[in-house]
Amino acid sequence: MQLYTPAQRQRRDESAWTVVQGVLAPLQFLVFIVSCVLVLRFLLTGEGYALATASVVLKTAVLYAIMVTGSIWEKVVFDRWLFAPAFYWEDVVSMGVIALHTAYLVALFANLLSPTGLALLALAAYASYCINAGQFLLKLRMARREGETAAMPA
Repeated sequence: MQLYTPAQRQRRDESAWTVVQGVLAPLQFLVFIVSCVLVLRFLLTGEGYALATASVVLKTAVLYAIMVTGSIWEKVVFDRWLFAPAFYWEDVVSMGVIALHTAYLVALFANLLSPTGLALLALAAYASYCINAGQFLLKLRMARREGETAAMPA
């Protein structure tokens, strides 16, 4: 399966949104790692709930930013806001990731779960994020291979 037509590849390479995604993705991963450590510390020791909570809220904000800018990127490259065929399953799983992170915020601000329940929900959201990040890393690898093939002389 070809990810990009030549025109899509050109739009991708010329788009500022590609750079934005390239900055936000590793930033989100860094925030995820720190937050994961803080959430696990809270679950294991009972300490640091406020810091763990703030880190999950920050992770969710970064997720929202990458999802909004990612949909703009998809519109620029594929002329679809979401669910372009090349990224259909990544977008489907992304919706689950967003749902779990949003459920965390709702539960936090509506006081629907205990601190432990919130931490466990955050870990479920993070597990879904890991799956989704893996999907995107595979696509990035596929795109690089496709680009190398396209650049090879005939």
